[in-house]
Amino acid sequence: MNNAALFFNTGKNLKEFPDILQDVQEHISNKYSNLISDNPNEQKDQIKSYISKYIMDYSLGVEGLSFDELVEKLYSEMAEFSFLTRYLFRKDVEEININQWRDIKITYTNGEILPTKEKFNSPEHAIDVIRRLLHKSGMILDNSQPIVRGHLSNKIRITVFGTGVIDDDKGISASIRIVNPQKLAKENFIKNGTATEEMLDFLSICLRYGISMCVTGATSSGKTTLMSWLLSTIPDDKRIFTIENGTREFDLVKTDEEGKVINNIVHTVTRYSEDKKQNIDQEKLLESALTFNPDYICVAEMKGEESFAAQEAARTGHAVITTTHANSCEATYFRMMTLCKMKYDINDDTLYSLVTEAFPIVLFTKKLEDNSRKVMEITECEILPNGKRQIHTLFRYHIKENTVKNGKVKIIGNYEKVKDISKSLQKRLLENGMPLSVLESLLSKNVVEEGEEK
Repeated sequence: MNNAALFFNTGKNLKEFPDILQDVQEHISNKYSNLISDNPNEQKDQIKSYISKYIMDYSLGVEGLSFDELVEKLYSEMAEFSFLTRYLFRKDVEEININQWRDIKITYTNGEILPTKEKFNSPEHAIDVIRRLLHKSGMILDNSQPIVRGHLSNKIRITVFGTGVIDDDKGISASIRIVNPQKLAKENFIKNGTATEEMLDFLSICLRYGISMCVTGATSSGKTTLMSWLLSTIPDDKRIFTIENGTREFDLVKTDEEGKVINNIVHTVTRYSEDKKQNIDQEKLLESALTFNPDYICVAEMKGEESFAAQEAARTGHAVITTTHANSCEATYFRMMTLCKMKYDINDDTLYSLVTEAFPIVLFTKKLEDNSRKVMEITECEILPNGKRQIHTLFRYHIKENTVKNGKVKIIGNYEKVKDISKSLQKRLLENGMPLSVLESLLSKNVVEEGEEK
């Protein structure tokens, strides 16, 4: 126990934490305001020492908090983000959802959603903390801008609703999405029941040999995590160009023991500006990507006009992997058509032909009621000799039973391989350099039966 703590325990002037916080804030802001306003992270030890001295000088204390705990809590309130700080940088947290100032739920990587023990002191306190978060990305929350989207770092996205959109007495509502820093290996997906080894090998081999694909599903269904793993399986000598919107989630750079980069990655992220000349969106990055001579292009999410450029790139020889929001594999193509129309008003039949040619493989991911994430279906869209399209289900997850045990839902099911890839896709893979032995490993029989025209 340090000397400060010994002194602290001898005769404390007990107060409520908000009262001490106000006293310390006034003291620091009057005498040392530049420490916090300039760069609080670099001045952390200095700020803490001033906080400690003030507490000791006035023998201040809070019931239930040790000296060190009080200093940490005061520092967090003044220079960081209150009790949110401890959740923002944990490896097992995916989301922080603030429904109102006294209702905060944490979504963990294991699927659990639990309320925090802590809450903000008041609606005003919640607004103050979230404004500090938004300040990191240069965003301002006020009456003129009651809805704000920003980011705290490359790994944290924030969407905030303020006064005017929600009730004044609720303070604020916010969704803070944290990119899971843990990189999952194939064994993790298998162990978690996300997919079988055969399914994962099929997807990685198809991407390796130039077959474009789309990962579809709802938010938090595991699309980005799975796509990140697929990209990590590409040989190191192949060039990958990634495009992300606002926040960079991918980190695909590989280094050896000496820190030398051993693969070939270009990571890019959009930059928003109200000045159209300065605005850099996904479409502009995608157009620029083609000049980098990439072997693979990753468009993190198709959600706007970039969708047309993405399908154009996929149809002109580039391997493109992307994600979008849709309720099934088949619905994905109609979602793509809707997005492409944001760029050009093309008739539905033409667009359907374009997007199905561009992305032959679609996989649908879903977060089930028991919080498990599954690849529910993998499909191939085959182009028949007469130009008609036929969608085949290659793999599927069957739900057999939903049970409830100790108040928790448990889903029981199994994966099934439904069909081999078409002869036309087999031919294309061979043309793209796939060894015959590798192709044969994907097939359950030598001759693939042609399905009836849809």
